[in-house]
Amino acid sequence: MALLEHTTDPRVLEEINTPLKFLDDRDSVAVAVAASEGIARLEAVRFRALAQLNRHREGARSVTQEVAFALSVMDSHAGEMVAAADALTTRLPRTLNLMDQGKVSGFGAMKVAAATAWLSDEDALAADALLEERLPGKNSEQIRKAASHAASTVDREGADKRCEHHREGRRLAVRQGETGVASIEVEDGPVEKVNAAYTRIDRQARALKTGDETRTLDQLRADVALDLLLGGQGGVSERTEVFLYMDLFTYLGLNDDPAELAGHGHLPASLARHIATGPNTVLRRIITDPLSGQVLDLGRDRYRPTAGLGEFVRVRDRECRRPGCHRPAQACDLDHSVPWQHGGHTDADDLVSFCRRDHRLKDEPGWTYQLASDGTLTITTPTGRRYDSTPPPLHEPRSRRPLADEPPPF
Repeated sequence: MALLEHTTDPRVLEEINTPLKFLDDRDSVAVAVAASEGIARLEAVRFRALAQLNRHREGARSVTQEVAFALSVMDSHAGEMVAAADALTTRLPRTLNLMDQGKVSGFGAMKVAAATAWLSDEDALAADALLEERLPGKNSEQIRKAASHAASTVDREGADKRCEHHREGRRLAVRQGETGVASIEVEDGPVEKVNAAYTRIDRQARALKTGDETRTLDQLRADVALDLLLGGQGGVSERTEVFLYMDLFTYLGLNDDPAELAGHGHLPASLARHIATGPNTVLRRIITDPLSGQVLDLGRDRYRPTAGLGEFVRVRDRECRRPGCHRPAQACDLDHSVPWQHGGHTDADDLVSFCRRDHRLKDEPGWTYQLASDGTLTITTPTGRRYDSTPPPLHEPRSRRPLADEPPPF
């Protein structure tokens, strides 16, 4: 611990460019271990703080969104953290104590919380006692297995309940990967259906693996699975609808500025052109302000949005306007930043795109939303923290060329 304190001393950091260059292998490992133990202790503090916040709010669902904002994490992870914090401070005190000692990481503690979530409070306390001597020194997968075994041990008759709990937790998840790729996964699906689905996909992929097929079997399985999900027969490209934002000059090959795919992020110009030149591609023109890169306004003043206005707002916003949410705007609700009954207008100055979850978040006590004239949406949380959201410009702002008879600026 003294060595760790020495290596993080500001005076030491100022004296050398590489603060740890004087460490030998043994000391390097010792510092890494000491740092990990210190992180675990801090994570225990964080869990207690999150649990306190959750108690103050009486378990309101908006707690997850506030934590996601404050800690800059995804909503799903924030929800897992809040659930683990509640469990560790009530049902799993021994696991929390191991964190205080630096013997279990926050990630490992979350595995314990998830594996024992279906137990009663009494059984969770019993499982926690069984695990006290089994968790130190174990990695996260070993901790997960130990916690699952302990849960089964204290409630041997709970197999049906446990199975039902897991199957009820099934969901479809999309994870955006590096440029140009993403993943889709059915999590905790019924085992019989998941295995049957894989067998069908594998069978069709193998049938396509003929002598002149250049794709690998793994690539064929992925292609077949996606084609089946899109309503095809497997192995045949299907028509899909995505929203690709691309400068005309990039489309024409006059520059290589990156494009943007709604819900995913930036794509290199070559991939964007490949997508944009597909046989079923439909091109649409969007007029932007050359000085800001923002989509220009289409004004309306009615309560029920017209189809054209709704499409414009979704094209302009691209994604859910709540900072940190990347659900494509085409799958979002249109909402008034100023409620209609309080003087809001049904026009592009007042309408914004929110996914259904974040649309409901507006109704939670203490959350306020303000839309500025430049399109910046400011969200204030119940704790007074402010977060801004502005649709990113479709291109970099461009300098306006002066007219021939215009005097030079001073």
